[in-house]
Amino acid sequence: MQAPEIMRPLEARRSGPLKGTAEVPGDKSISHRALILGALAVGRTNIVGLLEADDVLKTADAVRKLGAAIAKDDNGAWCVHGVGVGGFVEPKDILDFGNSGTGARLVMGAVATTPITALFTGDASLRKRPMQRVLDPLARFGATFRAREGGLLPLALTGATRAISVDQVVEVPSAQVKSALLLAALNAPGCSRVVQDARTRDHTERMLKAFGANITIEQTDRGEAISVQGEAELRATDISILRDPSSAAFPLAAALIVPGSEITLPNVLLNPRRTGLLETLREMGAAIEIANRRESSGEESGDLVVRISALKGVDVPAERAASMIDEYPILAVLAAFAEGRTTMRGVAELRVKESDRIAGVARGLEAIGVTVEELPDGLIVEGRGGDGVKGGATIATHMDHRLAMSFLVAGLAARDPVAIDDWTMMRTSFPGFRTLMRAIGADLRRPDR
Repeated sequence: MQAPEIMRPLEARRSGPLKGTAEVPGDKSISHRALILGALAVGRTNIVGLLEADDVLKTADAVRKLGAAIAKDDNGAWCVHGVGVGGFVEPKDILDFGNSGTGARLVMGAVATTPITALFTGDASLRKRPMQRVLDPLARFGATFRAREGGLLPLALTGATRAISVDQVVEVPSAQVKSALLLAALNAPGCSRVVQDARTRDHTERMLKAFGANITIEQTDRGEAISVQGEAELRATDISILRDPSSAAFPLAAALIVPGSEITLPNVLLNPRRTGLLETLREMGAAIEIANRRESSGEESGDLVVRISALKGVDVPAERAASMIDEYPILAVLAAFAEGRTTMRGVAELRVKESDRIAGVARGLEAIGVTVEELPDGLIVEGRGGDGVKGGATIATHMDHRLAMSFLVAGLAARDPVAIDDWTMMRTSFPGFRTLMRAIGADLRRPDR
């Protein structure tokens, strides 16, 4: 991504024990889907706990331009007055998704079987990210598009005038592509079937059921097959969004490596397809307890109690990647503070995120004195133990929010401070990161102070 004219660096210094309760924001994946499905339903959908970060607000603005009414009430809940499946109107303005690949790809799916034309764009980072992977299967429904070479944004997408149902195998391990196809299927006559071998996050499937869609899921020899009956009538419902495990990963990680720490993270989403990091950290010896398990809007949650731990290196199974794809940068940082080697493979998808996260993490770890081998599809990190990471560097974040937060966490336990070149992009997913971390005792400051 092109750097802004004014950079806002931030520095993390070795901190005293982290203590207290860290209430991370609502889940980003579910927030996007709640807005889009609320817009496709008939009636008023009330959403409590929506993540009010830049990525999600861009999705809200896009569905407004497509005809849905969205507003925040006096109690902080968001209300979506939907237009029904097939009810989107042709937007008078460009749909700008900023840095949000999730918002862009999912809305493409929702538009693909509605006979309107919409123009999609995003920031410099999003305009480099692959869209062909979703455009080609959407074309099978009857949608057409014009895009830059390689299917890059900006692009024009025209939904099918006479949509047809499809039987589609999703080759890439992407919940975004799968979800886009499921949303397109809602307005295609007949039954569409989407098959994916990878067990990617299933928030769309769970939420479609909550909105009344006719959806079935079965295991086949090709993978998980999801069938959706088209010409659907979705019913508005109330959604309570649980706290984001990908955001919780940062204060959780800090508590594991800052001596004397113990924090509680309440009401964190524990969807089985999002708990790969917790499983991995327990294998590494992390002291993480789950209390007060409960269910809300078809999703399980619990309170995480996290204490300082002596971590050891592990081999992370490649098949676990889909359940923790966003957490690999912070896992790599934790691996640096572990004893022994940690190997992470099967994550080539990280090369096409907000930045090339494999390269970005590798260069960042090298800068703070950690030996790391960059693989085509992963990383091998040689841990230096709880007190062995030198620090003392400014990390190039490439305007990637997860790289920024991961290396700030590293600075809280490194011997010398660790700075990042700019913190502003953290607003895309975790706008309150600095405030929350300081509240539990993290030493975050401007580098010149």
